Amino acid sequence: LIELEVNDRLGKKVRVKCSPSDTVGDFKKLVAAQIGTEPQKIVLKKWYKEFKDHITLSDYELNNGMNLELYYR
Repeated sequence: LIELEVNDRLGKKVRVKCSPSDTVGDFKKLVAAQIGTEPQKIVLKKWYKEFKDHITLSDYELNNGMNLELYYR
């Protein structure tokens, strides 16, 4: 398992445990459950690169302890 930190820059910062083989869509569901919103409304980015739902976290080379930016649609 790896742990990624998600920050929406509005005061919400959560740490989410997941598997590197999880897709970004699966990861959004885990984040949504922790912050209390809908997964469809979440956009995850890192350095202006928006992550696509069907690609795995390991394909994006996301490792333990990395930070992601969370935006709302």
